Amino acid sequence: MTEKRDLLKVPLRHRTIREFTEERVDEETVNLLLEVANHTATSTGMQSYSIVRVKDEAQRKAIAEVCGQEYVARATELWIFIVDAYRNSRIAREQGVHLDSERDMDRFFQGYVDGSLAAQNVTNAVEALGMGAVYFGSVQNNVDKVIEILELPELTFPIVGLGFGVPNQEPQMKPRMPMKLKVFEDRYETYDNYLELIADYDKEMETYYDLRDANNRVDCFSKQVVARLEGVIPERTEVVNSIRKQGFDLNLKSE
Repeated sequence: MTEKRDLLKVPLRHRTIREFTEERVDEETVNLLLEVANHTATSTGMQSYSIVRVKDEAQRKAIAEVCGQEYVARATELWIFIVDAYRNSRIAREQGVHLDSERDMDRFFQGYVDGSLAAQNVTNAVEALGMGAVYFGSVQNNVDKVIEILELPELTFPIVGLGFGVPNQEPQMKPRMPMKLKVFEDRYETYDNYLELIADYDKEMETYYDLRDANNRVDCFSKQVVARLEGVIPERTEVVNSIRKQGFDLNLKSE
């Protein structure tokens, strides 16, 4: 049992790595990680996702601009995971089958979940190999631009970016809120005073940010919640329109 528990040390030490050394990831390792992605469980076995490995410097810089994070362009490896219902649509059409279901909401979310699971599997493998990784959910800041940069056809959609390589930093592990607020038995639990329940966590987060960068003050978690709600990125609120432009029928009904 002890040896089995040792296997959990890697995921329990997870940290986001944003800076990498100049050491390249060899192609054998890249291919191994792609095999890890390829063996990820997928909804009904349809494998409705794909990966775009971004190597072109101009494309990297353009994606970094969308993300508002210049270090995106410096990631040793930059992979964008995408919903891909296009491939299966073509497979069906080449058999003379043209169905509206190829672009329905179920197809979209199957691909979204498939791609997200694959991204996490790759991250687990990256860390098991002693490297580090960072997710770029910020590709959602302007998905239309990312679609343009990657020349994505209809029935595809960017989910998340993943940067990885050999770490060039040793960040602290980020504290997490109490499990009591995130894990329930049989039914969802609600509480009368959440601020009281996360008071210690707020203090822990303040200490974490103070130690990480004393010159770049960051508020406690509860204040960050408010800041995130206030700091809306307009393009992200209209993402459903981008999904539609990619040919998916989300079948939204007005009240």
